[in-house]
Amino acid sequence: MCGIAGLIHRGKSSDVGSEMTSMLQSLKHRGPDSTGFALYGAGNDNSYVMRLNVAEQEDMRKSYEIHQQVKDRLVKVDSRLAEIGVNVTNREATTEYSHRYHFNFDGDMRKLADYIEDVDGTEILSIGSALELIKDLGDATTVSEQYNLAGFKGTHAIGHTRMATESDVDIRSAHPYWAYPFNDVSVVHNGQLTNYWTSRRTMERLGHRFMSNCDSELIAVYIANRMTLGDDLESAMQRSIEELDGVFTYLIATSDKLGMAKDVMAAKPMVLYESDEFVGLASEEVAIRSIFPNEIDTFDPYEGEVRVWEI
Repeated sequence: MCGIAGLIHRGKSSDVGSEMTSMLQSLKHRGPDSTGFALYGAGNDNSYVMRLNVAEQEDMRKSYEIHQQVKDRLVKVDSRLAEIGVNVTNREATTEYSHRYHFNFDGDMRKLADYIEDVDGTEILSIGSALELIKDLGDATTVSEQYNLAGFKGTHAIGHTRMATESDVDIRSAHPYWAYPFNDVSVVHNGQLTNYWTSRRTMERLGHRFMSNCDSELIAVYIANRMTLGDDLESAMQRSIEELDGVFTYLIATSDKLGMAKDVMAAKPMVLYESDEFVGLASEEVAIRSIFPNEIDTFDPYEGEVRVWEI
C-alpha cells in the first residue's frame, strides 16, 4: 500500500514543510504506521545539518535506565565529533530521542558517519548541506507538529506514509531513506524489489553500508553509487529501470533535483501535475489537490518512465 509524494518549486523557495504535511496527511489511509519527510533548504558548502536518533520512540517508555543511556550516547557523540575535528555550531533536541546538529566539516564524510554510528543505539537519519530527513511513528500532522516542520522554507521535498507489511513498526523501518553516507541523496518508494538481496550484496562488496533491511534504502544507495561513477541523476535512474527487478515507483531527491521512476509494468500508482513554476507528484491525486485550491490537470506517467526536474 503506502503513499509517496514529492514537490519541487522551480526558481523560488516555499513553505515545503507545510505543503508536504498536507500532501502526506491526504495519503494517511495508505499508511497509518509512520510518516517521513525529506526536506531541502538552502545549502552551504562545508556547512551541514545532521539529524540523529539515539533511541526509538517506544524505548523512551520502558525505564529510567533508557533515559540515562540516551544522555550517555549524546555525550559520546559530542565527544567523537570533537575528536575528528567537527565544528558543531548548534545542537538542539527535537524530541527526547532525536537531535539536530549544525556543523562545519571539510573531512571524510564516510569516516564521520561510521564513527558516530559506532556509538551503540545511535542512528544517523541524514547528513546534508541541503537535506533534513525527519521520520517517526504517527500520521503526517502528528509528526509535523512534533518536529515543528510548519514554516520549513525550501525548494523541494519528498515524503512517505507507511503501512508496515514485512518489517517492524519503528523509526528505523520508516521512510524516506538517506543514501549513507552520500550528501543530500534521499528516496521514497512504493513497491517491492525482488532482487533486493543480490543487489544489496553487490553494493556491500563495493563498500556500501546499509542501515536497514528495507528494499527502499537499496534504491538510494544504488543511485548514489552510480552518480559517484559519473552518471548524472537521470542516467542513473534509467539504469535502475533495467537493473532493479520488481514492481516499483520511486521518487528520489538531491540538493537541486527531484526525480521519478516507474518500472516497466507500472503497477504502482503515480499522479503528476506540472506547471512552469511547480511540480507535484503523489500516489493519489487527492494529495496534489490538497495544496491547490483551483482546478488543475493531472496525468499518470507511462510504464518505464523516468523524469527529472531541477530547481
